[in-house]
Amino acid sequence: MIVLYDGVCGLCNGFVQWVLTRDEGGPLRFATLQGEIGEAARRAIPELATIDSIVVLHKDGAWVKSTGALEVARYVGGGWALSVAAYIVPRFIRDAVYDFVARNRYGWFGKYDACPLPSPEQRERFLG
Repeated sequence: MIVLYDGVCGLCNGFVQWVLTRDEGGPLRFATLQGEIGEAARRAIPELATIDSIVVLHKDGAWVKSTGALEVARYVGGGWALSVAAYIVPRFIRDAVYDFVARNRYGWFGKYDACPLPSPEQRERFLG
């Protein structure tokens, strides 16, 4: 799986760091939406054209918004896998909450001028 994220978003970068600390050396890879891989995914999967936050690419397509976040939590495992209980909430409600946070993320969590570089230990996990 590849997690695409907004590389200049403080919340999105925090999410990626959170995943990395729980998936040390794992197969999950990361790329920014602003980079080559993110742009190629947006061209290949038209539904992604308007998505500007977390996208999880998998062998059968892509998970976006709340579903993408829940699937990453399932992947991380442990107690976080229990968050899939949120699937009981209809997707349109989960995504409405997700969209509200996404609209306010720069104001609440900040925005970088450029995508932060991963540490040398993490670089192999990032594509593009």
